[in-house]
Amino acid sequence: MALPKLIDVEEFFADPEFSGASISPDGTRIAYLAPAHGRTNVWVRGIDEGHEDAVCVTHDARRGIKAYYWTDDPRWLLYLQDTDGNEDWHLYRVDLEAPQTPAVDLTPLPVGSGVLGVERMRSRPGTMLVTMNPRPRFLDAFRIDIATGETTLHRESPVMTSKFFFGPDGEVFFMAMADDGTWEFFAIDDATGQQKLIRRCPGPEHPLGVFPVEVTADGKGLLLGVYRDSDDLSLVRVDGETGAETVVAALPGHSLCTAAIGPPTLFRSRRTGELLAARFVGDRPIVHVVDPHFAEVYAELSKLSDGVLASVSSDESERRWVATFFHDREPDLTYLYDHGTRESRLLFRPYPQLDRADLAPTRAVSLTARDGLPLPAFLTLPVGVDPVGLPLVLFVHGGPWAHDSWANFAAPKAQFLANRGYAVLQVNFRGSSGYGKRHTTAAIGEFAGAMHDDLIDAADWAVKQGIADPARIGIYGGSYGGYAALVGVTVTPDYFAAAVAYCGISSLPNFMRTVPAVWYSMIMKNSFLLYCGDPDDPDQEADLLARSPITMIDRIRTPLLVVQGANDVRVVKEESDNVVDALRARGVPVEYLVADDEGHGFQNPENVVTLFRTIERHFAEHLGGRSA
Repeated sequence: MALPKLIDVEEFFADPEFSGASISPDGTRIAYLAPAHGRTNVWVRGIDEGHEDAVCVTHDARRGIKAYYWTDDPRWLLYLQDTDGNEDWHLYRVDLEAPQTPAVDLTPLPVGSGVLGVERMRSRPGTMLVTMNPRPRFLDAFRIDIATGETTLHRESPVMTSKFFFGPDGEVFFMAMADDGTWEFFAIDDATGQQKLIRRCPGPEHPLGVFPVEVTADGKGLLLGVYRDSDDLSLVRVDGETGAETVVAALPGHSLCTAAIGPPTLFRSRRTGELLAARFVGDRPIVHVVDPHFAEVYAELSKLSDGVLASVSSDESERRWVATFFHDREPDLTYLYDHGTRESRLLFRPYPQLDRADLAPTRAVSLTARDGLPLPAFLTLPVGVDPVGLPLVLFVHGGPWAHDSWANFAAPKAQFLANRGYAVLQVNFRGSSGYGKRHTTAAIGEFAGAMHDDLIDAADWAVKQGIADPARIGIYGGSYGGYAALVGVTVTPDYFAAAVAYCGISSLPNFMRTVPAVWYSMIMKNSFLLYCGDPDDPDQEADLLARSPITMIDRIRTPLLVVQGANDVRVVKEESDNVVDALRARGVPVEYLVADDEGHGFQNPENVVTLFRTIERHFAEHLGGRSA
């Protein structure tokens, strides 16, 4: 069997030619992201027009735009942007009648504050409801008049660990954290301000908060992701008057997919606001349809791709739909579908330079940790190679309360590594979301402990299967995955032949003391403080340091590449600087790649290409894979 062609780094990691498509509310236009000025910008074109007829309506040459919003006025389009990855998001307005005019910043906030949520106000046409933190530790809600930019405080959070949720006609619900970390949900009488407690959710099983939380279409209740009496995360409706609970979407043996970055958990009707479908975790993501009309639409959409529906938008009539699909080898194909005629056509192939025949299938595999905990994982093997004695890259996801899944080509790192000849193993170690309450909470107290053992057990499995060469195992990850890579080369210094730590935590106490203020208020109690320990308690700080790679730095002898964005506010640059400085002081070789215009993960294509050229060279030298 012939080896596939060696695909250039630029072909894998250039910005997609098209992405992020959605249809306008009136069904006459399509907006999408495409390159302009060396960055992804927003383009708009007529429903029957091609890209050659499209108009580029944003003009950012500094950093690509990734999120935009249609409004209920066909004149205006909104988008989010930060500065060089600092995550101080601002909301900008574009005039589609004069797209060459500069965008208007509707949220001119000071450094350290930004936009954390944007939604339409059906009860107030021409207005957006924007959650911001001008008070850095509080999430307050503001009404912004799109045409004038006038901003009015809508609801001020009374405590730091709280957030408001609003219904279509202004109905108000409130989420707050109790002193013991329990999440509490209240319905609020808008006239009197009286609060009524309608649901409690334990903190440990929701380390980053309860997801999803959305107001029902009628404004009379909440849709919540909860565990109820099961290990599986299900979607329930909680009545705002009585607190009565009704199951809306549940799949035995599967949990809702609540990944913070990625496709939506819930699909909702643009016309009515009703729930159409919910996404669940499985060997392949599962779209569980609950709306009869959407079931007809979904049946037709499913004929367009052998992938999984990633995102969908419709016009207000729900006749025209734009749908994008996940796939392990045919990424993000986007179609326009007309439910009136049952006709469809391909709108975009984002990566036309890639041939799926050259790309590697990803398959789910089932592993077991040494203590018996199931470890769902995904294996990608290089095409055209006998899968015996291969160099292996253990690719560790971030969070740790996230999860790997089949066919997330939005980050094509596994495909790139497989093309270079590596077996790639992505394991959902304990603490990962999406695999039930027990799987998540099994991580409490296990940083640099059983969480690390899970990774070693996964790599050992690949060796026992004959897939991996035990002398050529590498580890690579970002954020928590970067921490895991550093733990790998300190706790088990002889196990890995090469490592890449990307925006990785080296000191748990320092990391916890330097996270953004709004994060500390909202999520730290049930996440790092609960799962790891409190750095303000001397005994717990000592334990945190014992689980921190920086205190074991003298054990490192594995070839190490450290990668960092200078403007990272989640894992500050000091975390990587300290590792590199300590190793260089000992005369231990370490490569350090820093991007001055990036934050928590690289985005600008020239930086991404440099990153993966460096990774390619690093692993080729120490693991023996292919390189260009």
